[in-house]
Amino acid sequence: MTSTLAGLATGLYFRVWTLMLVSPLIAVLAAIVLQSGGFTFATGAPIVVACLAVNQIAYLTGGMLSMENDSSMAEEIDGIPGRGRQHKIHGQND
Repeated sequence: MTSTLAGLATGLYFRVWTLMLVSPLIAVLAAIVLQSGGFTFATGAPIVVACLAVNQIAYLTGGMLSMENDSSMAEEIDGIPGRGRQHKIHGQND
């Protein structure tokens, strides 16, 4: 649940580079929680992998929702500015 919310928030408000910080943090926190709960490596590792997969799926969902709202993520992906925006290149927007 927490990894889903973290992925959705990251997708809605931050760029893809934030996943390099969020994903290891989720993996470490999930491993700590599972270890303290008595899970072994064989049972805990698939759960950590599932948490990371759910996080990234939620990130993609947040990114898609963000593109529908005409945010900067859509501009970053295709390089085309949104409505009312222009590239800051002198002479190109004339």
